[in-house]
Amino acid sequence: MAYTHDDTTDNSLTLADGRTLGYSEFGDPDGYPVLNNHGGLLCRFDIELAHDDATQIGVRIISPDRPGVGTSDNKPGRDTLDWTDDVAELLTALGIDEFANVGWSMGGQYAIAVAHRFGPRVGATAVIAGCPPLDDETTFGQLNAMDQKLTHLSQNHPKAAGTEFAAIAKLERHFPDRMAKLNSKKWAISDQDVAKANSEWMAATMVEALRQPAGMVEEYCAWIRPWRFALEDVTGSVTIWQGTEDTLVPPPWGARLADEIPDATLHSVEGEGHMIAVSRRAEVLQDLLDRAVVGA
Repeated sequence: MAYTHDDTTDNSLTLADGRTLGYSEFGDPDGYPVLNNHGGLLCRFDIELAHDDATQIGVRIISPDRPGVGTSDNKPGRDTLDWTDDVAELLTALGIDEFANVGWSMGGQYAIAVAHRFGPRVGATAVIAGCPPLDDETTFGQLNAMDQKLTHLSQNHPKAAGTEFAAIAKLERHFPDRMAKLNSKKWAISDQDVAKANSEWMAATMVEALRQPAGMVEEYCAWIRPWRFALEDVTGSVTIWQGTEDTLVPPPWGARLADEIPDATLHSVEGEGHMIAVSRRAEVLQDLLDRAVVGA
């Protein structure tokens, strides 16, 4: 599927500490607000494929880049909960009080942090193939080999990690179809099909995400730092979406999140994997809207 980012959706905000926060908006500008927490190695574009569905459903998607990713300035030493400070400033600038909240993969823990921080202001949260806290060695050891490698490299050899991320961006820019095939060769068949059909989107999203290699190094360091809150402290309605054939995030993690977050429900997608964030995005958005508005 041909893909070109619509740069008319791009915006930026100067934060109180002087950093720039880049974000895009998709869907219905008058719709119910949904905050998107993008996945790892991705950026604010990761939900752009859902623009038409969001418009039809009636949701307004606000999709910011985390620090050091895409057009957002880096913030060395940040952790998962720190992200909610940037979100607070963005919501204030946009005049948003109540909203829904979604995060895919690495973005899942940031969506959980937002649910924890903003409590009753969050009408509903969706976590798609998200991770539990990774500061525990046993849990981290269950992670896929690629993310373990990039995390260790970022922690111990940040310059080498930056070079690695720059190389990935170059390959994605010049060989999107080959990279989609290579990256997905060990994925579920359904995931392979989604990746190959959307290779231009995957490549563009990764290239934009990696425009600051040092920022991606920090991204991989930040996600394994302690969250500074517990899963049992999270309030509000949360749905955990997990593909049963996910090869990047262990499917049992979905059950763990659903067990430990008080008002969480596990929605298993049989026969699909990590790319349910693309194949099931309209379903996720409709469920968010139903729980946030219809179920209010």
